[in-house]
Amino acid sequence: MDAPRAFATTRWSLILEAADAASPRQDVALGTLCESYWAPVYAFIRRSGKSPDDARDLTQMFFVRVLEKGFFGEADRTRGRFRSFLFSSVRHFLANQHDWAVAHKRGGGAPMLSLEFDDGERRYSLEPADEDTPERAYERTWAQAVLDAAMTRVQARYVEGGRGDLFARLKPYLTGEEPGSYAELAAAGGGTPGQLRVAVHRLRQDYGRALRDTISETVERPEDVDEELGYLLEVVSTGKHG
Repeated sequence: MDAPRAFATTRWSLILEAADAASPRQDVALGTLCESYWAPVYAFIRRSGKSPDDARDLTQMFFVRVLEKGFFGEADRTRGRFRSFLFSSVRHFLANQHDWAVAHKRGGGAPMLSLEFDDGERRYSLEPADEDTPERAYERTWAQAVLDAAMTRVQARYVEGGRGDLFARLKPYLTGEEPGSYAELAAAGGGTPGQLRVAVHRLRQDYGRALRDTISETVERPEDVDEELGYLLEVVSTGKHG
């Protein structure tokens, strides 16, 4: 997605842009934020007991409200993590959704956002089949969204540098579970095992930096990045092991 490249600083800058009705880039900023953060909202609503169809409608309603009511104008970076702000907001919305839905049936004629709900439901279906809480579903989906965003950043940089094919070959090695030997990788696509080992090491470094950059855009202070990174990795690890 090209929109985030129009903003030079952090996700909080994007939030401020989205809150500024006078900004010519407000629509782009709003669309970027909605596309980036809808999946955790959907997961929270689904785990709260809503059907897939109802969760789709409610997620749309929530972000229509975001667009109509200047929702992001209430975000204050001095209050900490954007993850927590969005969670509190969607929880409040869901608690009051009946009255709001009556007044704004399916957005009240407002344009619906083009969100990949099939992908959201697929991700939700991979959640542990237990009596997990909506809060934990939200946290895991948020964590995965951050990891995916970092991966997208790295991929974009490799593609822009003419190394898209190399990224595609090496991407499976980012998990730390190497799918085959470097000799097999070299035989399949060129390069020496030594060269590919170095390339994988560099890719992992690139991904680590991209992950930290992505997280830094959602927290108040640079010193919060390590704590948030550790927390998100723990959330993902817990989800994998159910």
